Parts: sequence; C-alpha cells; structure tokens
Amino acid sequence: MTALACAGELARPTRAILATVEAPAVHSVLVTSDSRAARAEHIGQLLPRVADGDQEAFAQLYDAASALVHGTALRVLRDPDLSADLSQEVMVEIWRDAARFDPARGSALSWIVTIARRRAVDRVRSLQSSREREARAAALVSRPFDEVVEAAEAAEARDRVRSCLGALTALQREAVIAAYYGGLTYREVADQVAASLAAVKTRIRDGLLQLRGCLGVEP
Repeated sequence: MTALACAGELARPTRAILATVEAPAVHSVLVTSDSRAARAEHIGQLLPRVADGDQEAFAQLYDAASALVHGTALRVLRDPDLSADLSQEVMVEIWRDAARFDPARGSALSWIVTIARRRAVDRVRSLQSSREREARAAALVSRPFDEVVEAAEAAEARDRVRSCLGALTALQREAVIAAYYGGLTYREVADQVAASLAAVKTRIRDGLLQLRGCLGVEP
C-alpha cells in the first residue's frame, strides 16, 4: 500500500493498531546513550516503512516512540489525561504524515518529538483561549439586565448624536465640538478657529438649536 492510499484509509487501520496498545505509562527509566542511539536508529528505519503504509512497522514505531511522545506532551500540558489523549492524536498524525519526514532536516526521532511539542503547545493555547471565551460569556450573562439595557441605550444615543452632528455645517460642528466636547470657552473657541466672538456664539447657538431638533429634545 502506498503512503497516499494509507492516508486515505487512516481511520480504520490506525484505530485497529492503537486499540491493541495501551497508552504508555509514565515511569522513570534509566536510559543509556547507547540505548537512546539504538532507539533513534530503530525509529529512523521504521518511519519510511510507515510512510509506505506498513502497519506492522507502525506498531513497532508506536512501541518505540509513544512513551517519549507522552512524556513530551506531559511536560507541556502537566495533565496525564490530556497528555494521553494528545499522544494518541500525535501517533495518528505520524501514521498519516510519515511521508512528509525529510531525513535531510534531522532525525526521525527529533521530527516526532517536534510534532508532539508543537501539538502540546497548540493545545495549551486552545485551552487558554477557550477559558477566556467562557469567562467573557459568563461575565456577560452575569450582568444585570438593566445594566445591559442602559449600555445599549447609551450606545444608541451616541450613534444618534454623531448622526445629528454630521448634519450641521462644518463651521457649526467645529464650534460645537470645541465648546461642548473640548471644554473651551467661547473666547477660546474663537481664538482656535480664528473667528470673531460674535460669529462663534452664533455658530454654537444655531448648531445647538439644530441638534435639539434632530434629537427631538424640547427647547
């Protein structure tokens, strides 16, 4: 079976293989440099066979690498159950994507560990994002109904004011905004817009009258 055909039938053979192997137990093992090198070499020999859809090679690869994958995930997630689930997902990904391994870029063992670490980091980010969304939703639900209504009404009022300000002439709008949003006196507005005091007072008066009419405010 080719690697492409193997990927197309991922679910059935992978589940069958993984069902025969328990999730790796976490325990301390004294590993010599020779045994590490032997394991790395063994995994490097198995991965091309896995890429060709060899299920027996995948079963051997699982035995050789699953504990390392689980340990890598556990160091990032710090949760045994999440780590066990993620380890299974990583092993499925290795079965599916073994053909993507490029020996020119590093060892097969390093490639597998990198996948496990990246998936674990992605899971941490996903969990954090999910918790933040839930917290925001809980905060929104817990807000009193009146507070939500007031916030909506305030937003609507701001939109109406912006719309009505847009209906003023440019000179009126400039004077009104400077006086009532900028907190300037008539004299300061006149200095800012380089107009006479009388002209500024007229612009503000006419602008306010037009705003009252637009907003439906009684004079």
